[in-house]
Amino acid sequence: MRSLALALALLPVAAAAEDVVTSPRPDRVGVTVYRDLSRGNDALERDWLNGYALISETRTIRIPAGESELRFEGVASGIVPQSAIVAGIPDGLLERNRDAYLLSAGSLVDRSLGERVTLRRTDKATGKVVTQDAVVRTGSNGGVVVQTPAGFEALRCTGLAETLTFPNVPAGLSARPTLSVRVRARQALTATVTLSYLASGFDWQADYIATLSADDRTLDLQAWLTLASTDETTFANATTQAVAGRVNREDAEVPEVEAPALRLKCWPQGTTSDVPEIAPPAAPPPPPPPPAPMMAAPMAERDSQEIVVTGSKMMSQREQLGDLQLYRIPEPVTVAANAQKQVGLIDQPAVRVKPVYALAFGADSPGDREADFVLRAENRTADGLGLPLPAGRVIVLREGGPRPLLIGEGELPDRAVGEKVEIALDEVPGVRGKLTSTAPDRYRLELSNDRAVLIAAEVALRVDDGARLAADARIVRRDGKSLWIVTVPANGRAVLTYRLKR
Repeated sequence: MRSLALALALLPVAAAAEDVVTSPRPDRVGVTVYRDLSRGNDALERDWLNGYALISETRTIRIPAGESELRFEGVASGIVPQSAIVAGIPDGLLERNRDAYLLSAGSLVDRSLGERVTLRRTDKATGKVVTQDAVVRTGSNGGVVVQTPAGFEALRCTGLAETLTFPNVPAGLSARPTLSVRVRARQALTATVTLSYLASGFDWQADYIATLSADDRTLDLQAWLTLASTDETTFANATTQAVAGRVNREDAEVPEVEAPALRLKCWPQGTTSDVPEIAPPAAPPPPPPPPAPMMAAPMAERDSQEIVVTGSKMMSQREQLGDLQLYRIPEPVTVAANAQKQVGLIDQPAVRVKPVYALAFGADSPGDREADFVLRAENRTADGLGLPLPAGRVIVLREGGPRPLLIGEGELPDRAVGEKVEIALDEVPGVRGKLTSTAPDRYRLELSNDRAVLIAAEVALRVDDGARLAADARIVRRDGKSLWIVTVPANGRAVLTYRLKR
């Protein structure tokens, strides 16, 4: 009788299981990553990515006749459920659900409340194993309580090794993030279904390496496309691309994935053997190893997460997408979970540049300071560029000696074709400016050049409202600034005197 009752009890479950179809993985997947524009030129924060991705998956699914539930396992954990579009189902959808509760020790217990499980106990002294039926009465948050024929007891409070085994995985739990949809089909069929959705936790940036020639007249500009993901899902052999430009998108609430741990509380707990021994004083650490050689393509930031640098011969292909720029990776790549990857973005040799040493002074800020080294170029084909430049950080090297040497780091904002390109490095030694007040509203500005070659300098002179500047050299007005543009000889000086007329 008991076996018959058990068989009858399982019949509805088996019938219900027939209308659940699980697709474990996509046949093909595409990942399009959009930048976090609020970040500007700041480096990617690997633990806090505010960009997003458009994921497109193609799956082949056998759909039964009538109403059924389709479960798409392995979607991005940061999926925005309201953005999901499912195409390829002839009779359409009834509803869709984001299953944010993942399989874990805690969720397995929580979803088994009131269900029968098997309690297994092992005697540590004899090794004897005893099993008995039990019913889960409380969940994982405050300690697990089970009911046995002997009464109620807290799990792992007997001093014996105890564990629970479950006859099956409760409905609605999956080991991977899952999107489920309810569909209706007039007849059974095999359908090729396309699932598209937005997902948070992605971002990308451009990382530039500029190698300046020894005469400071040209530079070789290379850039790497750095893709980053904090998502828990890996997209293998994905058709991958990145989009540059401003996309109008509102923030959407993304439900967090829940996978609670199992918390077992009992008193008394532990034994004297659980008390850790007091460790002897640690030996002094060994000396650090010598620094590793520089990578062929240094990254803006390195961390303990996985970093993948693809071969330098694979370059992304740029395409126009309305007002946006699309960078398509020509070969399928794996966008791994919690990782970042680099592929070639730009390779422009012999870009014509103009080096300038820039300073800024005002009557309210006299003093002595070093100049900024600025590289300027025109984003046009005649000067070796003529292509959109996405924002990113720039590492600048200069040729000389057996190998190029690092001379500074700067930033590059988004620049369209035809715009001016300017890379400003930090203050550099050797070129200085000194502003002194010689009389009320009269000033003397001296530039010194310790380099062995002449340089072009540009000094912005800030003038108070209502005042005019009269100088003993030509002052140029550009972009609302009063500029003194001068060539300073090698190991020489240049002097400007001026006064303010109020």
